[in-house]
Amino acid sequence: MSFSFTLRRGLASSGKCYHRKARNIPEGFFPSAGRAAAAFTIRRYSVKSPPKADVDSIVIRSNMRSPQRRRKATYTSDDKFHLPAQEDWVAAFPTAGTTFSSRVFLRNPQSAALVADAFVPAGSKDKVIIEAFPGPGVLTRALMALPKERIRKIIVLEHLEPYLDFLRPLQAADSRVHVLPLDGYSWNSYQKLEADGYLNDIDTVPWDQSHPHLHFLAHLPTSVYGEQLIAQFLRLIPDGGWLFQYGRVPMSYVMHDWLWEVSRAQTSTESLNRCKLSVIAQAVSSFAQQLSPEALIPCGRHFWPSSVVPGHKAIPMTAITMDPLERQIIEKGMLDKWDYCLRKLFVLKSKNLERAIGHLAPGSTALLSYLTDPTLPADHPARADASKLIRKMEVMDWAAVSKASCAHLENFPGRRLYREHYYLRAWKLALGIESGEKGEWAEGVRCSEIGVIQEVVMRKS
Repeated sequence: MSFSFTLRRGLASSGKCYHRKARNIPEGFFPSAGRAAAAFTIRRYSVKSPPKADVDSIVIRSNMRSPQRRRKATYTSDDKFHLPAQEDWVAAFPTAGTTFSSRVFLRNPQSAALVADAFVPAGSKDKVIIEAFPGPGVLTRALMALPKERIRKIIVLEHLEPYLDFLRPLQAADSRVHVLPLDGYSWNSYQKLEADGYLNDIDTVPWDQSHPHLHFLAHLPTSVYGEQLIAQFLRLIPDGGWLFQYGRVPMSYVMHDWLWEVSRAQTSTESLNRCKLSVIAQAVSSFAQQLSPEALIPCGRHFWPSSVVPGHKAIPMTAITMDPLERQIIEKGMLDKWDYCLRKLFVLKSKNLERAIGHLAPGSTALLSYLTDPTLPADHPARADASKLIRKMEVMDWAAVSKASCAHLENFPGRRLYREHYYLRAWKLALGIESGEKGEWAEGVRCSEIGVIQEVVMRKS
């Protein structure tokens, strides 16, 4: 048998080629004859014993097998009213996976007491607290420990079972506490609060005064959902939606310090952090830190999960309170216009208004004559400084741009988007979709309602 034929059979044949056939390959063909023999002689169904060198290699492989995965520690206790010892938190409260990785909450009872006293200070009376994302309830326990005249009711929204196990005993121990297995990120949860009568004892307070009783608290998730949630809450203030139907309800958050920096970014010093959220937050609310940043540092000592958990880095957090402004810069019905202008112009945030305004809509450069009208005083609300960079524009500049766009652009897209939203809601109400009815006709139309609405909008516009 020639060498070429042997090589072809040795490398290309099926598993029937045993080690006795491979021995015909010259030893000099491979750099290591021993490794070549091992490669060709170890066969699962070989009837002959391998050479001694191969036996040694097999023994080495068996010694290098990875150990079995260690079973994950679990926490079991009949006492769920008291929180576990700190060394047991790894077993009691999961930190892996998208569901738990963004849930950061207070772990230190002393710092939780400071936060609770800052959120509900002395002088508060008969507060109704809605607390979302409480985790196992370290802050909830601190609120319960405050003087009872300060808080009349605590409504806790939490949907994850590992945390609910430590929250339900609080409801049994204190009649003021109501633990509801609801997700604080879902709008249905807040609708259920009203439907089930938890807010029946809340009075509507005139807008010229802060609501003395209702107060919203939350540990905001550190993921993008936390940013989306606070943006949605702030956007509901101008039109009096959500809890703001009862008045100027304060909101207190334990949030990522980066989100705090973005929310408070000013046009002078923090313009690089300034974004759409910054403008909306400053147009509808006033806000302040309730504790000095040093009070919650180092963050690993005050928050969970901390850096002691493998794969986790302690995230700096801060405690703030937002109060809706008495005089809203975003007028009722103008939020859609603000949204459109912010979205279109912040794409060009490094350009000045004079160069960027043409990006709003066809013919929008004509707005400059209204925004820079020399016959108006410099501080007139209809004027805006066209030389400012987009990220350095004040909220009053944005108000002027939004009003001018809506008033002077015949085909302003922001106004058309508002009409589409109006007709869409009207059709949903007519079909019974908005009210939650499950009629057969409504279900059949739901898949094609967008096409119907587009036709209606084109006919009405």
